[in-house]
Amino acid sequence: MFGGACCAVVARTFPDGASRTSPGVLLVAHRRRDGVQRDGGHRRAGPPQRGTRLKPRFRSFPPVIPPVLQPGSGPIPAGTYLPATPDAVLWGRLPCAADSPLLTVAAGSEVTVDTVSHEGILEDQGRDPVTWFGRHGVTEVLEDAVALAKSDDPHRFGVDGPHVVTRPIAVDGARVGDLLAITLLDATPRVPYGVISNRHGRGALPGEYPGEGMPLFSAFAGVDGDGTHGLLPLVDGGERTVRFPLRPFLGIMGVAVPGAQRPHSVPPGPHGGNLDISLLTAGSTLYLPVQVDGALAYVGDPHFAQGDGEVSLTAMEGSLRATVRLDVVAREEALQRFGELAGPLAETTELLVPTGLDEDLDTAVQNCVRAAIALLQARFGMDRRLAYAYLSAATDFRISQVVDVVKGVHATIRKADFA
Repeated sequence: MFGGACCAVVARTFPDGASRTSPGVLLVAHRRRDGVQRDGGHRRAGPPQRGTRLKPRFRSFPPVIPPVLQPGSGPIPAGTYLPATPDAVLWGRLPCAADSPLLTVAAGSEVTVDTVSHEGILEDQGRDPVTWFGRHGVTEVLEDAVALAKSDDPHRFGVDGPHVVTRPIAVDGARVGDLLAITLLDATPRVPYGVISNRHGRGALPGEYPGEGMPLFSAFAGVDGDGTHGLLPLVDGGERTVRFPLRPFLGIMGVAVPGAQRPHSVPPGPHGGNLDISLLTAGSTLYLPVQVDGALAYVGDPHFAQGDGEVSLTAMEGSLRATVRLDVVAREEALQRFGELAGPLAETTELLVPTGLDEDLDTAVQNCVRAAIALLQARFGMDRRLAYAYLSAATDFRISQVVDVVKGVHATIRKADFA
């Protein structure tokens, strides 16, 4: 869903000198058809000079404490560790039945995975994270991000998706008709910054943003000193910042599809994939209908924070070290607990979260309502008309995202209501 040419970007330098960064806004220098160059909203007559960049404005930020988690460094909670080496990931595509598993684990196993964000390594950013992040004062870039960008991975910008996901993990005993339960146990930021982008007329307001003739706008967001909040300036170069909570989660969790064709990484589906459900933070579980024996699970698309809708195109994208548990729910038990699932179902400590997907948002809502009614019937024996009434009175239906071709909606059913 991405396209367009490479573009020159504004280099912003910050006073913090180590591997830490602070929030700023990455702007794009571009040439309009009328020969006028606009840099960050400033109109300048005459043809632009090659390599022209805005003069940065400097300001001080508090230091950021969280360390950089290079491959193999720092805490690795699980006994099984999966680094994000180029041969251990797929870029822009998701696993299918024809893919050999990277490893096989027993049901109930915990795996720690290093994930890599696509921001900073994509072709429209130069496929050179050292240079791209260096423009923001980052002196220590993740080694696995550098290795992937430099590799011979045949990623096709604008044809493949942007996301980096693990190659498949087979789960012993998972059979077609069962459910795979992926529980996120921990999600730790590997770097103290993230990027929020709007590209090439995508997002909820295509044609309005990023702006006429501007193919890319990226906001470079810092992390505060205690590692719990993101920071963005109110205006480029201004002193005031907005501070918002970090809620790290994996935008992509899924199982392999049948056949020999790897699906595009952008649209979600019954296999899960790019669901972008912000509730799926540590402690939550995603249930997916197993489509091939072994399930062939994968994760990726790490997010530091995301609002429902993900309206500009991306979340606050940033690499995470994630620990997941992979369980199998046998078909008979799955039918008793959830009924016949046609697609993903999530669960948190407080909520049951059925989902609905479709390219049309109205249809996605309808699919989610149907899934919620079926869940209440199967789990609690509730009459379908009364379930419909309950959902109308007591359940929020939230837009997961509107930017992944297939729109997503999820319902938030309180488990306490049925205690």
